Amino acid sequence: MMRLPWFNYRSPKSVAEAARILAAEGRDAMLIAGGTDLLPNMKRRQQTPATLVSLRQVGGLKDVVNGRGLTLGAGLTLSEVVNTPALKDSCGYRALHQAAAQVASPHLRNMGTLGGNLCLDTRCLYYNQNEDWRRAIDFCMKCNGETCWVATSSKRCMAVSSTDTAPALISLGAKVRLVSAAGDRELELNDLYQNDGTEYLTRQPDEILTAVSLPDLSGWKSTYWKLRRRGSFDFPILGVAAAVRAAPDGTVLDARIVLGAVSSRPLMTEAGGLLLGGKLTDEAIAAAGKKATSAAKPLDNTDLDLYWRKDVVSSFVGYALREIRGDDMSATRLRIMRQL
Repeated sequence: MMRLPWFNYRSPKSVAEAARILAAEGRDAMLIAGGTDLLPNMKRRQQTPATLVSLRQVGGLKDVVNGRGLTLGAGLTLSEVVNTPALKDSCGYRALHQAAAQVASPHLRNMGTLGGNLCLDTRCLYYNQNEDWRRAIDFCMKCNGETCWVATSSKRCMAVSSTDTAPALISLGAKVRLVSAAGDRELELNDLYQNDGTEYLTRQPDEILTAVSLPDLSGWKSTYWKLRRRGSFDFPILGVAAAVRAAPDGTVLDARIVLGAVSSRPLMTEAGGLLLGGKLTDEAIAAAGKKATSAAKPLDNTDLDLYWRKDVVSSFVGYALREIRGDDMSATRLRIMRQL
C-alpha cells in the first residue's frame, strides 16, 4: 500500500487568505482542491509538499456568472460544470460540456475541479510509476533525475499534457484569472501553458487560478472529441477541440482547432485558418485534418502506438468538423467508445 507523506494542512476561507499562506510558505506549499491527481502523485513521491493549502472552503470559487459571456469559478467540480445549463444549452460552449463530461469517471468528476483539470500535471510512462520503479531507472528529468527517457538527448522534459478541458476552452477563446498576495492578472488560457513537461505552466507557485471567463459565443458551434484506450476513465491519448463561427450561408468566418495529448501543452494549430472564407466541404475538412496532423508530435510515452496516434489526428479533426457542419456523428462516437 502506498501511503501519503506527512504534510501540514491549511484550510483558508478566502482567496486572500490562501494567497497569503502561499506567499509565506513559498515553494514548500501546494494548492489542493479535489486532489484527484495530486494525492496519487504524493503517494508515488513525485510531489512532496510540506504544506497543502485546501481550496474546498474558499468562498466564491463555485460562482457561475452568465451575462455577456460566461464566467465559471475554478472550484466548480467537473460534474457541476457538466450540469451547468449555459453549457448544455449553447452550441458555442458545447466543447467544454463534452470535454468535462469525458474526464475520468463519475466518481472523479464529482471531486476533481475545473481549475485542477486546467493545471493537471503532465504525464509520462517513465514518470507515472511508483518510487521504486523510478529509482530503478535512476529516475527521470521530470522528477529527481537528469535524463528524459523518451528522448535521451533532449534538454527538456517531454511529458504530455493530458487535460481535456484546456483544449476545449482554448478553442473557445477563454481567459483565466490568477490571484496572488501581490495582486491579480488575467491572461489568455493559451498563454497559461508552455511546451515543457516540467515547467508546463506559466502560473507562479504563489498564484491561485480562481476563474475562467468565456466570451459571448453567439453564432459559434464547438465540439470536443477524445481518443483513449477505454471508453471511460482513461486519460486522453488524443483530444481534438474545434470551434467554428459561420455566416448564415455556411461560409466560415472564424475557426479554431486545438489538439490535446500530442505535446507538453495544448496545441493551437493553424488548421482553422484553412477554413476561413469557405464552407465546411469534405475537401476543406480533409485539408484541415492534414494540416493538424502535420502539427501533432506524439511521442512514445503514453498509451498505444505513436505513429497510429498521429495518423488518426486527421480522422478526429474530420469527425469534429463534420459534427459542427451538422452531420449526425452519434454512431461514430459510440463506435470509438466501444472499439478501444
